[in-house]
Amino acid sequence: MSTYNLEFLSLNLRNVQSEFVTYRNRSAIRLIELNMMSNEESIAILTDLNFKNGMIEAEVAGSPRLDAPMDMRGFVGIAFRVQPNGSGFECFFIRPTNGRANDQLRRNHSTQYISHPDYPWYRLREEHPGVYESYTDLIPGEWTRIKIVVSGIHAQLFVNDSEQPCLIVNDLKLGEIEGKIALWVGAGTEAYFSNVQIKPID
Repeated sequence: MSTYNLEFLSLNLRNVQSEFVTYRNRSAIRLIELNMMSNEESIAILTDLNFKNGMIEAEVAGSPRLDAPMDMRGFVGIAFRVQPNGSGFECFFIRPTNGRANDQLRRNHSTQYISHPDYPWYRLREEHPGVYESYTDLIPGEWTRIKIVVSGIHAQLFVNDSEQPCLIVNDLKLGEIEGKIALWVGAGTEAYFSNVQIKPID
């Protein structure tokens, strides 16, 4: 397992601005969108590493920005198998404000898989309700450990050191391709990333 200091990595920023900060007593990279109203995906691509199969771990924190619309959830996640300039990628992300909502349906939407560009969350939710998202306990703004395990067209998301995945995808939409890894931030979110660890497997 290789641990990466984000401060020394080369990042290709797509519709995001970044800065290195101390957040909740940890060195972190802070990402926010350049344009909250843009349809462009907001990612910071790690240009130094190719990834196809293996394990990605990171600690992330997300909460809605003060200027965000009321329906924003603090979306934050990790994209993988990212194609040149972010033209395509697979992604797991979390919605921290849903984790302890008083509405069970919102809780069921705490985690999400998407595949850019053809399978955004709303298409997957409409065509396959409940298949590509699930519940896990989350707290907005607090550090959350996520682990993504990828093998072929299969991927699993683990949250906060759970021994069992909270979300399983058995049909990654881009197929068995290689690409980069990226830090992903959703609309209206202030996102933080720390302690990124990557273990590619041939």
